[in-house]
Amino acid sequence: MDLTLFNLIHSFAGRSSLVDWGGVLIAQYLPYALVVAALVFLFRMEPWKVRVEAFLATALSLLLSRGLITELLRFVWDRPRPFVTLGFEPLITAGSASFPSGHAAFFFALSAVLFSVNRTWGWWFLGLSLLNGIARVYAGVHWPSDILGGAVIGVFSYLFVDYLMKRAKTRR
Repeated sequence: MDLTLFNLIHSFAGRSSLVDWGGVLIAQYLPYALVVAALVFLFRMEPWKVRVEAFLATALSLLLSRGLITELLRFVWDRPRPFVTLGFEPLITAGSASFPSGHAAFFFALSAVLFSVNRTWGWWFLGLSLLNGIARVYAGVHWPSDILGGAVIGVFSYLFVDYLMKRAKTRR
């Protein structure tokens, strides 16, 4: 199933330089725009207590999802990237193991935080995070299950951090 879905998405790569350019733009450069947009949103939150809690939830969720769980899984399971397994040149460069997607873990954790604070921004971030994941499959650097795994890790990391923060708040 993973290979079939990968082939379906990646089969469009190399057919049009304009579409490839768009795929690279979304896969490689959209993340920078998402980080800037999230920072702008978080800095503009009121009151300051809510802003501090959102920053803390964001930092802890990102650290847990991308910095700890993703790297631990990659250490345990060194899954090769599609371009290595299938022997083709990807549209963008990527290193280390493929599973889980660090980008997906990072951006879905960020999306979950924003969704908990503002549904509109959260939906946008969830959609753009998914688009980034699909573009990374299109570019040939991830399997679809890598994106799904990263998304699950990101969302559950936020839910765990949120649980711990609420529990700590009730103890005070």
